[in-house]
Amino acid sequence: MVDCFKNLAIILISAKLMGLLAKKCKAPQVVGQILAGLIIGQAVLGLVAADSFIKTLAEIGVVILMFSAGLETNLRDLLKTGPVALCVALAGVLVPLGGGFLMYNIYCSINPDAAMGGNVFNQALFIGTIMTATSVSITVQALRELGHLKSRIGTTIVSAAIIDDVIGIIVLTVVIGIEGGKDDSGFAITGQPIADVFIKTGLFIAFSFGVGFLMYFLFKFLDKKFYHQRRIPIFGLVLCFLMAYCAETFFGIADITGAYVAGIILCNLRDAEYIAGKMDISSYMLFGPVFFASIGLNITFDGFTLDLLWFSLAFVVVALAGKVIGCGLVSKAFGNSWKDSLKIGVGMMTRGEVALIVANKGLAVGMVEQRYFLAVILLIVVSSISVPILLKLLFKGEKTPGDGEHPDHGVTDEVPAEY
Repeated sequence: MVDCFKNLAIILISAKLMGLLAKKCKAPQVVGQILAGLIIGQAVLGLVAADSFIKTLAEIGVVILMFSAGLETNLRDLLKTGPVALCVALAGVLVPLGGGFLMYNIYCSINPDAAMGGNVFNQALFIGTIMTATSVSITVQALRELGHLKSRIGTTIVSAAIIDDVIGIIVLTVVIGIEGGKDDSGFAITGQPIADVFIKTGLFIAFSFGVGFLMYFLFKFLDKKFYHQRRIPIFGLVLCFLMAYCAETFFGIADITGAYVAGIILCNLRDAEYIAGKMDISSYMLFGPVFFASIGLNITFDGFTLDLLWFSLAFVVVALAGKVIGCGLVSKAFGNSWKDSLKIGVGMMTRGEVALIVANKGLAVGMVEQRYFLAVILLIVVSSISVPILLKLLFKGEKTPGDGEHPDHGVTDEVPAEY
């Protein structure tokens, strides 16, 4: 047990220092935290191993992270953006999903030895699922720094990115349910026909609506009686863990989906921001760095080959192109200019914590091998660095909207905290 404290100390100090270095380089801190795990892990220095204790903390970290993402969602904003953001988000899921599916099948047909074993069809679906996620926090930060967060294009991008992640999580739930298996936390996920997966997903949605309706009014009462008191975040965290447990145990749904739904239930409370702030403290101080560093800890270069490098490069190209083509063409169909459509497509390219969460869940149920995390990390690094630069070039010379020009878009200037 003493070694656990030593390992935690090494993880936290290295994750923080590398996170600050990444921030200095204009990259998300999450990139630095992953690289910290890579350096201190078995791939380089071998100082820390991802034991069961670290894996448990990482699992708690990802649940809290998704709970916080749900808390930061504004349902009113989603309703105000209309059909454009919804259609852009749908294209931002379906086109990368199809692109990833085709890419993996082509890769396995060219190099049969590279297949991960098992059902290649399901693995190809999962590779596409990883590509569906869009990083809301990175997108918001880039638009805010450019002064276009409240513009019509900025509002469309942010709202579509939020909806994109919701759809992506549903796709993840269905794909994992089809594959089946058991994850590291011990929860069984039984392989089942597609029809059964959709039935269970539908039952979970109905369960979420019922529980959500009751919990919202209960928390609204508690929020009024105990406004801005610490018991509210504690009760919220209890709801998060219970929803995560119920989702996976009774419906075969990924625990992160239950945690995200718990955040959605509470996102319109007066104290939603207060709850999110308290969650951010625990996540920023301990669970977040451990989760992101654990990704790097598990990476080794034992199975690294030239074929894997080519796969990683193809993965990045297809993932980025899928968002630009899908989201850009749909926005053009709604009457936007080619330049504005390109802005929306580029704005949807960013990947971050959700892509890592999806990939990590696939690893837990045996749908992806650890060596393929290199492709995911490369995608996050490339998109996180390139998108702000490309948006700056696309918005160059354009007047930034004044505070009063778009008062009703519902997008705030607050940026989700870096983990």
